[in-house]
Parts: sequence; structure tokens; C-alpha cells
Amino acid sequence: MNQEVEIEFKNLLISDEYYGLLNHFNIKQNDFKVQTNYYFDTLQMELKQNKSALRIRKKNDEYTITLKEPHPEGLLETHQNCSRTEFKQAVTKGILPSGDILIQIENLLQKNTPSFVFLGELTTERAELSLPEGLLVLDKSSYFDVVDYEVEFECKERVAGELAFQNLLSEFRIPFRKTPNKIKRFFEEKNKIHKHK
Repeated sequence: MNQEVEIEFKNLLISDEYYGLLNHFNIKQNDFKVQTNYYFDTLQMELKQNKSALRIRKKNDEYTITLKEPHPEGLLETHQNCSRTEFKQAVTKGILPSGDILIQIENLLQKNTPSFVFLGELTTERAELSLPEGLLVLDKSSYFDVVDYEVEFECKERVAGELAFQNLLSEFRIPFRKTPNKIKRFFEEKNKIHKHK
């Protein structure tokens, strides 16, 4: 099974901070890659209730299904590749291909294959830079009518990684902002739109 524990720190940025970091690290437009997350849940939103999230990510015409679940060190991620046909089936019919992801979800929810619903998509322009302490990620994400900017820092060891991330924010005078992950921000915006309808 393709699983990993993700340890990452993140902070939302205003556009000036974002472009300041791009400039400092000499990141150019052709350093960016575009990826789109397609989000799913059960009809009863059971994954969200279990603090978990399900997405299919399209990147370079390849599709990867990822289930994120809480883990003491960060997030437990289970990954599974899928074909374009399987992706289309998930979006149009709410049917996921069989494999590790479905088994993991069935174990999590304690029920046989649930029905899924496609919730929407979020597109990110992403630049990555390897630093001695970990991976620096700069994201510009678009969903509904929102564009937001974010710095992420992925590392292997929580304590050293957190210190390196705090030092980075401090060096660039970026205030710490409590930053929900992308799917939470996506849901918050979706709920706002739904309320205004």
C-alpha cells in the first residue's frame, strides 16, 4: 500500500509576501507546475465528519487518488493511481475504482462501499524549492471566485521543521496566520456561496 505520514507547516500569504518570496528565491514562471484537486465525500459527508479528506489530483495528465486521515505526527496519506476513465467515472457517477483507497475508507467508516459525490475543484500553480531543512512550497490557488497565496514547508522531523518554518516567517516579517488546509478553505467558500443562494 502506498502510504506516507505528511509533516507540513503552512501559512496564508498576502500577495506582496508571496511575490516577495518568489523574488527572494529567484522563482520564475516556468518553475511552476499546475495541478487540480477534485474533491469528493460521501452523500452524508462522513469523511469530513471523520476529519478526513478525499481528492483526485490531476498533474501532467496523470491522476492520483489521495485519502488524508488524522495521524499523531501529521496526516496519514494513502495514494492510488487512477486512469482518466476512472477519474471521469468518479466525477460523473461518484464511483471510485477498487483498491487501497476504498479499503481504507471502508475501514474508516466501518461500512461497505459508500456512494461518493463530486464537490468541486481547486487549481494550484505550485513552485517547489529544496532547502537543507525541508521542501519549501509556494502555492497560488484558485477556487470559485477566490485566489489565495500560501507557503508550505514539508519536512521529515516535526520539531526541527517547525523551527525552520518559524525562522523563515520571521526572516521575511510574515505574521503567523492560522491556516486551514486547502479542502477546508474550499468548503468554507462553498458554504458561503450556498448560503447566499
